[in-house]
Amino acid sequence: MISVAITKRNNQYYSILFDGHAGYDDAGYDIVCSAVSVLVLNTINSIEKFTDDAMTTEFVEEDGHIFTTFPESLSEKSQVLLDAMLLGLEEIQKQYGDEYISLLYKEV
Repeated sequence: MISVAITKRNNQYYSILFDGHAGYDDAGYDIVCSAVSVLVLNTINSIEKFTDDAMTTEFVEEDGHIFTTFPESLSEKSQVLLDAMLLGLEEIQKQYGDEYISLLYKEV
């Protein structure tokens, strides 16, 4: 299962942790894992390319581990990009079920 933990502070994104693999199908054929990967990586790349917002990202492909932190308040562009990514993840969860992707929202 892919576990996603979204942490906000004062209604601003603070960190997002993605961990694990969906297990929907074998590696290379897992459409749930592929869809999540595309959403996540495109969002991170878009924030880097289209904004000046600070972020750090740890990536361990074998473990399906991506941990991104935002040390400063994000621009409206980054907020919208992250909101859109989460909308996509929620839709994947609705379509394929909680056994493949789990979303946890936290406020710190």
